[in-house]
Amino acid sequence: MGLKPYITSEKDYIVGLRRYFHRHPEPSLKEFETARRIEEELDALAVVHRRVGETGVVAFVRGKAGGGAGAVALRADIDALPIAERTGALYASEREGFMHACGHDGHAASLLGAARALKGKEAEFSGEVRLFFQQAEEIGQGARQFVAAGLLDGVGAILGTHLASLLPVGTMALTGGPTNASCDWFRITVRGRSAHVSTPHRGVDAAYIASKTVVELQSIVARRTDPLDPVVVGVGLMRAGTNYNIVANEATIEGTTRTFSPEARKRTNEAVARTAALAAQAEGGSAETRFEAYAAPLVNDEKVAARGREVARGFAEVDRILDSIPKSLGADDFADYLQVVPGVYAFIGSRNATNPATAMSHHNELFDIDEEALLVAANLYADFALDFLRPR
Repeated sequence: MGLKPYITSEKDYIVGLRRYFHRHPEPSLKEFETARRIEEELDALAVVHRRVGETGVVAFVRGKAGGGAGAVALRADIDALPIAERTGALYASEREGFMHACGHDGHAASLLGAARALKGKEAEFSGEVRLFFQQAEEIGQGARQFVAAGLLDGVGAILGTHLASLLPVGTMALTGGPTNASCDWFRITVRGRSAHVSTPHRGVDAAYIASKTVVELQSIVARRTDPLDPVVVGVGLMRAGTNYNIVANEATIEGTTRTFSPEARKRTNEAVARTAALAAQAEGGSAETRFEAYAAPLVNDEKVAARGREVARGFAEVDRILDSIPKSLGADDFADYLQVVPGVYAFIGSRNATNPATAMSHHNELFDIDEEALLVAANLYADFALDFLRPR
C-alpha cells in the first residue's frame, strides 16, 4: 500500500509549484500573481475556471461517467503572511517582509496536483469537482466570498487540508466534531484628555486606562469562564499617545477572542466590551469596542470525517490515519463552508525529525515543511472526490 501512481507521478510538478509559490508570497486580498499562476496551470489542463472576488479562483473538473450529477468541493487557501523569512532555503521568499509561514503554498500546489490527477480520470466519475483556491484565510475574508457566490449550491461534501508541523509526515488527522475555535478580531479605542505629564491630574491618561484594560481582560478567562471551556482573549497590539511628555488622549488595543461554541463566543465578546467600558469609566475616560468576525467555530461532520478516513485507508496504513487530535484555538475560515454543507478539515503531517525547520511552529520565520506531505494532501484531495463521485 502506498500513494497512488497518479499522484507520485506528479511529484516534481507539485513540489516545483510549491517552491514557486513559496518564492512569491502575497498577503491576504493581494494574491494577484498567485491567482494568475493558478489560472495558467488550469488553462494548461483545459479546466474551466473563474475568479471569486479579485484574487480567489474556482475551477470545475467535470466527470464524463454516467450515473449521477453530484458535486464535491476541495479547498486550498493561498495567502501568505507579513513575516520576514529566515530559513535560508534555496526557494526562500523573494519578497522582503512576506513569507509562506503557514503552508498555504503547499496547499495550493497539492490541489493543483489533484486537479491534474482528476482531469486524467474524468471518465471514472460523474458530476463535478469544484476546486476552491481561496484568498484571505489569514484575515477570515475569503471563504465568505465563495459562499456568497453560491459555489456550495448542490455540493454534497467539502474537504479542506492543512499541513501540520505537529504531526509526522505521512500521517493524517480527520476528526469529527469541533477541532478549531472561532476567531473574532477586536479593537478597543480608549479616549482620555491630554495634559502635560507634570500635571497628570489635569488630564485623563488613555495609556494608563489601556494598560489597566489589558490586565483586566485576562480576568474574563481566569475568573469569568468555566476552566473546562477553552477560551482565549489575546491582545497583540497596543498604541497610545503622541509624545513622551504628553498625557495620552487616545489609545488603541487590538486582539482576538477564540471559543468553541456560539454561546461562549457571545458571552466572551460581550465581556470584552463591558470590561473596556468600565475600566475607562473608572478613570474618567471612555472606551468603544469594535468587533469583526474572522471565523466561526470549525465543526467537522462526523460522517464525512469517517468517510474521509476510509478513503485515506486506500493509500495509507491504518496507524497513520488519526481520528482525533487535540482541539486547536487557532481559527480557520473553512468553518464558514461547514456552516453550509457537511465536510471535514484534514490535517496533514509535515514534520520530519531530521529537519528541525519542519518542526517549527506555524507563523514562524523559520517554518518549513517536508515536501512529501504535499503528495499525501494531493492524494487525499483526489481520492476523496473520486469516492464521492464514482458511479455506484
